[in-house]
Amino acid sequence: MKKILTCSVLFLLTCAAALAQVNFKVSYKEVSPTEVDIVFTGKAAAGWHVYSTNIPADGPNPAIFGVDKKDGVELVGKLKPGKGAKTSFDPMFEMNITYFEGSCTFTQRVRLTKPVYNLEGYLEFSACNDQNCLPPTTVSCKLAGKDGPGAETAADKDAAGKDEKTDKAESAAEEPLPAAEVATETADSVAADTSAVVMVGGSVDGVSDELRQMWWSPAIDKLQAFGEESVSDASIWYIFLLGFVGGLVALFTPCVWPIIPMTVSFFLKRSGNRRKGIRDAITYGISIIVIYVALGLIITSIFGANALNDLSTNAIFNIFFFLMLVVFAASFFGGFEITLPSSWGAAVDGKAEKTTGLLSIFLMAFTLSLVSFSCTGPIIGFLLVEVSTSGGSVLAPTIGMLGFAIALALPFTLFALFPTLLKSAPKSGGWLNAVKVTLGFLELAFALKFFSVADLAYGWHLLDRETFLALWIVIFALLGIYLLGLIKFPHDDEDERHTSVTRFFLALISLAFAVYMVPGLWGAPCKAISAFAPPMSTQDFNLQPAKVQTFRNYEEGMAYARKMGKPVFLDFTGHGCVNCRKMEAAVWEKPQVSKLMQEDFVVISLYVDEKERLPENITVKENGEERTLRTVGDKWSYLQMSRFGAQTQPFYVLVDNEGNPLTRSYSYDEDVDKFVQFLETGLKAYHK
Repeated sequence: MKKILTCSVLFLLTCAAALAQVNFKVSYKEVSPTEVDIVFTGKAAAGWHVYSTNIPADGPNPAIFGVDKKDGVELVGKLKPGKGAKTSFDPMFEMNITYFEGSCTFTQRVRLTKPVYNLEGYLEFSACNDQNCLPPTTVSCKLAGKDGPGAETAADKDAAGKDEKTDKAESAAEEPLPAAEVATETADSVAADTSAVVMVGGSVDGVSDELRQMWWSPAIDKLQAFGEESVSDASIWYIFLLGFVGGLVALFTPCVWPIIPMTVSFFLKRSGNRRKGIRDAITYGISIIVIYVALGLIITSIFGANALNDLSTNAIFNIFFFLMLVVFAASFFGGFEITLPSSWGAAVDGKAEKTTGLLSIFLMAFTLSLVSFSCTGPIIGFLLVEVSTSGGSVLAPTIGMLGFAIALALPFTLFALFPTLLKSAPKSGGWLNAVKVTLGFLELAFALKFFSVADLAYGWHLLDRETFLALWIVIFALLGIYLLGLIKFPHDDEDERHTSVTRFFLALISLAFAVYMVPGLWGAPCKAISAFAPPMSTQDFNLQPAKVQTFRNYEEGMAYARKMGKPVFLDFTGHGCVNCRKMEAAVWEKPQVSKLMQEDFVVISLYVDEKERLPENITVKENGEERTLRTVGDKWSYLQMSRFGAQTQPFYVLVDNEGNPLTRSYSYDEDVDKFVQFLETGLKAYHK
């Protein structure tokens, strides 16, 4: 079969020098003399996933095959996804979603019905990671030829010998081109081709072409002039601090605290002089850091950060972790002891006694890690899961373990440098078991978070929001009662006859937190626990907060803002954007935010995955390449890219009536105070 097989790239969203987040190649496979498979083979970067075809209604945008032109060609069935798809429950959409991670394949079969045939089509797909979503992206293809059913016979070709040179020229032109690639990426700082920006769509009454040109003209340089925050640095510091806090908590447990004075005293006495004792104690602390950082590296090398992130949404894993935390909580309450085999600690301790120098100190630190496992194990386990699922970095477990180890090793060094502090340090006693029991209550509370994920995945509805809140209210109320000394556990000090001031204030905080959650049983948002509780949609009774009113047309919204003399809040969003819905539910609906947005801004929400067709396809230039705009969503996606050099959602920009940015852009971040500051900064800039 001789045919023209050409592929064109119409949707290059980024500079070629940048790494692509989703990369597709198009190839063609001849099934029979009259049937051809158009195969789209994609590869997604780590952390990104591409949605499959069989997505339920009201879910994210599925992959589809579209046709611009066809003659002598008909589609055979629908677009078919290849193997390797995963299905998991999405709590935002409240449905099971099928998607691909890593590589994916989609196939569309076509049948040739005429000798001369022509097809111009495209694959449209959507992709997301944990922070952003790309708009529906198209991969174009073109299939053309003259050898379909009923093509000219060999005799006909001989008769047309006088046109042999022309036929050869055409044949050369009809050779298949290499498989084309379309690359899409997150573009926080992407340079768009600003030389040929087109005003797309119909005009608005009373708006001049000059004003429309200002609204559509590139503003990338103006936006970048404000500077952008480094999310990665903030994330690294968050992971480190989380680990450091975990290490401080582990210090005040019966497995670690009593060892500190004994170990420091041992080093100071064994050395014979204070300088050598300090050196040994510092070496001991460094050894602890090396051991726990090595643990973080081992976890990363075995599983990888992405694998741990995948496990965070896996129902079976969450059930396992829920049961594990419940068992650890029971151990902390005094039901039983969980320890590593005693022979391990004895073997390492015996080895330490037989060796000298730095090796003996390192083995002593390793012995501490083993014997303290019953107290540090649950903290380390929870820490590793938390940093691996929220850090988004390959080094997340290592950084978390570094913070944990530094906090754990710090007192050994400090007490060696200042041994007089040992006299003022709290002595071992019943308060250590109180710390352990308190940790048991906290682990029980966090265990419910993991069970909630599994409950949503399987649709059991055993732990809807009000049930979750009821259990947390009881847990923290019981914790407060325990701290007041009204409940006793097996290892508590029976002779304790009074409640310390520290325990009283901790009890007060715990009981107040329990009372704070009570209105949540009737639909109050309870912002402090929104990251842990099931979504509000699982609650039987739900208060309906006021919604922010928005425009859905860019130029109409800009014209209205000019008429009212207000700045504009541009919201590039998508129907299938999970994090867009999270921002709207967790941030927009807060009274201080909704008041600002409703009274001081004109809000324009532009859905980049809007499926409404444009009156006619529009071809534009982007990054030196042609791109076809077919839908209203394509129009808003082109606006976002050409004006602001960004292509992920949610993406928020504050502009004046002429479209000039007022401050830096804002993406997914549920910090309400930070979002309010973003709005107020833009408002002040506008009034200036």
